Amino acid sequence: MDIATLIPTFGSAAYTIAAFIVALSIIVAIHEYGHYIVGRWSGIHADVFSLGFGPVLFKRTDKRGTQWQIAALPFGGYVKFAGDANAASVGKAAAADTEDGKPARNTMHGAPLWARAATVAAGPVFNFILSFLIFAAVLLFRGVASDPLTIDEVRPLPNAVEGLQPGDRLLSIAGIETPPLEEMNGYIASLPVEPVLDYEILRGGAERVVQGAYPEPPLVGGITPQSAALDAGIERGDVITAINGREIFAFSQLREAVGASDGQPLDLTIWRPTEDGQGEELTLTMAPKRMDLPLPEGGFETRWLIGISGGLYFSPRTVTPGPFEAVSYGVEQTVYIVRSSLSGLYNMAVGAISSCNLRGPIGIAQTSGAMASQGATSFVWFIAVLSTAVGLLNLFPIPVLDGGHLVFHAYEAVRGKPPGDWALNVLMAIGLALLGTLMLFAIFNDLFCP
Repeated sequence: MDIATLIPTFGSAAYTIAAFIVALSIIVAIHEYGHYIVGRWSGIHADVFSLGFGPVLFKRTDKRGTQWQIAALPFGGYVKFAGDANAASVGKAAAADTEDGKPARNTMHGAPLWARAATVAAGPVFNFILSFLIFAAVLLFRGVASDPLTIDEVRPLPNAVEGLQPGDRLLSIAGIETPPLEEMNGYIASLPVEPVLDYEILRGGAERVVQGAYPEPPLVGGITPQSAALDAGIERGDVITAINGREIFAFSQLREAVGASDGQPLDLTIWRPTEDGQGEELTLTMAPKRMDLPLPEGGFETRWLIGISGGLYFSPRTVTPGPFEAVSYGVEQTVYIVRSSLSGLYNMAVGAISSCNLRGPIGIAQTSGAMASQGATSFVWFIAVLSTAVGLLNLFPIPVLDGGHLVFHAYEAVRGKPPGDWALNVLMAIGLALLGTLMLFAIFNDLFCP
């Protein structure tokens, strides 16, 4: 074997691992900082703030006496508060952290119940805040389509009719008045499926009719990680011109052909833009995969997919949205991910969808690399999605996780005393066993699910 052929593989693996570490480190840092800062505000002293586990690579102690450190294994982190016997905040306070035989006020065990509960809950809450801020920032960065709809860019297509130009105000397509961009999907479905349509535009103050391509061509706007398209080497900007030798010009035709494939391999003819503007043609073969897609109204739909999203023949001119719109969008996206995640877990539990939808660290790492390869915006968006998932997971009422600690605090609020050390140790062992089993199951899915 020529070692040169292995270099791209090693390079891709290193890129994937690096992207995974960056994404995870950001999410863990925000999560643990939530614990730290709310604990500090609540009067609980933090002895150690660590990113990673294992041997310490770097450390410094601040003026408050907290040791900030980076450890060798970058797959998590922790805050060890005063009085904790370990990083999981389990165990009695050390003798040095007691006053008259009782835990000191500035320790995790000596602080009031409200302070301990707030400190524990802050980690997941900060994950949700990170997600919300990223979603809002992405909307501010991308902008929203101007109203009325105005052309900003005409995307390159093979044999395209060059009728539309940047700056054209779009009035109608095929005689049907154009709606706002958010209603475009339903609008496009009402148009005649023809390779060339009439576009009524306003250009230079005068109305005119020009011809242009079907508004939603089989253009690759995005690629789903762990999909047939990604495995086959499809790239953003590619245009699929034929399937098994049959020419297509609309994304709906591609969707129908893939849905009817029953998983059989498809030969896709691809037109890929080049720097000289001529483009190149190539053929890629891929077998669609069965995927479970969340529905807006709840539940899931199972379909054959190759894992690409489409795009319009033109990109609209955008304007910066207002703060309220960005905030609303951030909240909406975060809530949607939480609801979809909970719905997915429920449907997996009852057997309505495949358990292969549950992925572990290998699958998450692969997704990290795939999203990073699609650009900074896609990667940052993925960090927001993963941060929401981490926050939600940590709220599950499993001992060891933050949700388990909150259950212990709720028990203390009702009974007036915390669970005994023996009960805590048993519950923690059960929690570790559950998490270990779940992790092994997820890794099994990473290795053996299609």
